[in-house]
Amino acid sequence: MIKKNIATNEFGFVFNPSTGDSFSSNPVAADIIQLMKDNHSLNEIKKILLDKYEVDKMTIEKDVDEFVGLLKENNLLNK
Repeated sequence: MIKKNIATNEFGFVFNPSTGDSFSSNPVAADIIQLMKDNHSLNEIKKILLDKYEVDKMTIEKDVDEFVGLLKENNLLNK
């Protein structure tokens, strides 16, 4: 999923050492990144977030899929 060399912290900072690009993310996005680094599948991530946050399943599905799309666009995921 997420490239091994991507540096993150608990505050949502994301750094790609290959490109020098850095990003700030919100707490939910930081959770998604950490769960990806812990090798959870997208379905597992969605379930964990659904249990953690007071939000409906459709919103979680949409938000996770959109965020994964952004990670792909910024070359932060393995192919």
